[in-house]
Amino acid sequence: MLQLLVTRPRAQADDWVSRLRAAGWAADALPLIGISGPADPEAVRAARDRLADFALVVFVSPNAVARFFDGVPARPWPAATLAGSPGPGTTLALRQSGVPAGAIVEPAADAEQFDSESLWLRLAERRSWADTQVLIVRGEDGRDWLARTLQAQGAQVRFVQAYRRQTPVWTEQERGLATRALEQPADHVWLLSSSEALDHLAVLLPGADWSASRAVATHPRIAERARRAGFGRVDEVRPGLQPLLQALPAM
Repeated sequence: MLQLLVTRPRAQADDWVSRLRAAGWAADALPLIGISGPADPEAVRAARDRLADFALVVFVSPNAVARFFDGVPARPWPAATLAGSPGPGTTLALRQSGVPAGAIVEPAADAEQFDSESLWLRLAERRSWADTQVLIVRGEDGRDWLARTLQAQGAQVRFVQAYRRQTPVWTEQERGLATRALEQPADHVWLLSSSEALDHLAVLLPGADWSASRAVATHPRIAERARRAGFGRVDEVRPGLQPLLQALPAM
């Protein structure tokens, strides 16, 4: 049976492993992105206290949600503030953090991709963004496409860095798992949900030959990055467990 390597940050990887195993697949967590707290917790606290000042607060990932609300008692979400989500994982995290479903704007369920571009299609339908205040909750950096698009519509966009991404420190067991995957590529599939994960993989296993290895990517940009890294086969699937489960038997 194929061994699936889930490379998401630890919390999300463990959840995916549990669900994949429940569906009958062999899976292990092998995080390729480490997550730590913000460099400036006070800036996060101040942004959290000012949510009502913003017409829209965009959370770029489940980690952005988790770190923004980390350790804070649940409080009512401002009635006039929308919460932007690029996909189902972030939406679930928002719901679990107490954001009402009616306040969340996300890509259409049948969107080709779950990303900023698909989110913008829904935001553009919602209202004019001229003369509005928008907050984007993210890591220390990220794609600025949505911010530039909102600014072009007349919005004033601010950022708050709710977490930091870094190369993870593998345990001895995780390094052994990665080594086996490299030595036995036909038996393993790398599940990739971030281009940055591939940069970290190059640091963790420098000079590795990936020409016989297989990967599954959740976005064309990630797939292209995996091909540039040398992966011999890269399949693209829509984000989410069900699209992955449907695609796996053909691998």
